[in-house]
Amino acid sequence: MNLANKITITRVFLIPVFMVILFSNFPNSNYIAALIFTIAAATDGLDGYIARSRNQITTFGKFVDPLADKLLVSTALISMVQLGKVPAWIVVIIIAREFTITGFRTIAVSEGITIAASSLGKIKTVTQLVAIILILIDNYPFRKMGFPLDKIMLYIALLFTIISGIDYIYKNKHVLKSGDK
Repeated sequence: MNLANKITITRVFLIPVFMVILFSNFPNSNYIAALIFTIAAATDGLDGYIARSRNQITTFGKFVDPLADKLLVSTALISMVQLGKVPAWIVVIIIAREFTITGFRTIAVSEGITIAASSLGKIKTVTQLVAIILILIDNYPFRKMGFPLDKIMLYIALLFTIISGIDYIYKNKHVLKSGDK
């Protein structure tokens, strides 16, 4: 197993650590959980960079990397619903988009079509990660100023989630037609 895949696996193993700390009752556990989430999220860019720079892109990595990303974000969002920090309907939309696009990519792969991530998808991911981190740290330091940046970022993430999903399907609608005879 190459270094990039080891980093991806580390991200997966950080997910339960994140959850245990988030739901523990010791002081500042949310800040420690936010730090673990941030480290886990940062490994996404790191593993991709290492895989590309060392020409170590593997089938395992192509499968596990996006799965790890979706597990990390979904776990954080679902956990925050349980904690009463994020409305469930927003999480349902975000996760529904992820399932839809994953299904779409599965169809594309079965047809021998590779679909690269779009810039809108990357913006979606970054805004989701920023929103999650801000919510985890209770909007510090912006709450002291009365500025709800955490909520604003959550809605921006939701907007990019929807827009990038629509854009992804629109630009790749030929995938759905390629198997039709």
